[in-house]
Amino acid sequence: MPAVIVVGAQWGDEGKGKATDQLGSAVDYVVKFNGGNNAGHTVVVDGEKYALHLLPSGILSPGVTPVIGPGVVVDLEVLFQELDDLRSRGMDVSRLKISASAHIIPSYNRTIDKVSERFLGKRQIGTTGRGIGPTYADKMNRVGIRIQDLFDASILRQKVEAALVNKNSLLVKVYNRRAADVDQVTEELLSYAERVRPMVIDTALELNTALDEGKTVLFEAGQATMLDVDHGTYPFVTSSSATAGGACTGSGVGPTRIDRVVGVIKAYTTRVGEGPFPTELTDEVGEALRQAGGEFGVTTGRPRRTGWYDAVIARYAARVNGLTDFVMTKLDVLSTYDEIPVCVAYEIDGVRVEEMPASQSDFHHAKPIYEMLPGWKEDITHCRTFDELPANAQAYVEHLEKISGCRISCIGVGPSRDATIVRHELVPQR
Repeated sequence: MPAVIVVGAQWGDEGKGKATDQLGSAVDYVVKFNGGNNAGHTVVVDGEKYALHLLPSGILSPGVTPVIGPGVVVDLEVLFQELDDLRSRGMDVSRLKISASAHIIPSYNRTIDKVSERFLGKRQIGTTGRGIGPTYADKMNRVGIRIQDLFDASILRQKVEAALVNKNSLLVKVYNRRAADVDQVTEELLSYAERVRPMVIDTALELNTALDEGKTVLFEAGQATMLDVDHGTYPFVTSSSATAGGACTGSGVGPTRIDRVVGVIKAYTTRVGEGPFPTELTDEVGEALRQAGGEFGVTTGRPRRTGWYDAVIARYAARVNGLTDFVMTKLDVLSTYDEIPVCVAYEIDGVRVEEMPASQSDFHHAKPIYEMLPGWKEDITHCRTFDELPANAQAYVEHLEKISGCRISCIGVGPSRDATIVRHELVPQR
């Protein structure tokens, strides 16, 4: 049975949660390998809407073991809020496993994230203020606090004290804020220790053993390709590896074990936060697309920036992730247009460019070159096979597949779990 990676192929919010959830009945494990509660997945099950932020989408699928890998940063308060909410709605959350090596988001990093973003003024990156970036910075600076540290009070206090030497200087002397108290932070973190202890294991060992036993493991990315810290629109990116390579480092499963890499992509494009966005629509057309698609952040509630489909970005995502398949979502949102523009290349300083510019400055100045495709203006939410789609909708998908560098295997035509057209199976069904 395969190991499958699911990543966002644009700037996030493509519908990865739904794609992962749909595969849930065919897999044994769903692994979150990067990010934290700075991204959200909305999944609709039997008419019920679930907004997940930190938890893997697989927690909604009976019989699936959801895993939070070592590449994730964990806000313990958010973790238990989400678990309690799901329990109150009748969901079984007892299968959740958490890596002992995952890093914890302490309260002082949430404070630093918020005040430092405000301090940047016009140069703001557009972070969620959840403490994600400062916690990843602590990880790289080797002053981070891990889940396993909760189980040794003495070690935990020493690590908090070491982290706060510089943190408190920053808070007090630069941001004019109150210093964080070592004992208070330590006690707050220790209050979660016994509750989280039963969930904590060596997740890398568990996942590799599962693959040895022929089980199916699905790796679920937070954020997306264009927000990846190495391959995205830096510095307007997240603080983790959101591309397929991050699945290996963020889980402890090696690249030779991966069988399929799936990129989730909308039938148009959105992004949240600052940074370049070549196909962005800042007029009433963009607002209409926002309203039709319900494009508001699951985590922040912020209105998403909207634009037409960008095949340059799709090709780039296919290349850097090594995609084997695309899952296209929200095709139904485009059902009201006579014609639909599709960006096939950029114009930069008068030159046509068909691949992602290597220079951020060039990308910032890129102007989209559009092809116009005929619309269909028919309700497609009832369609469950490709042949049931209107001819122009079929042509739209086939043309995007041709110019995007990878086959489109599944098509979302509505928000519900079953509103999907499957052209090629992503995982062998049981």
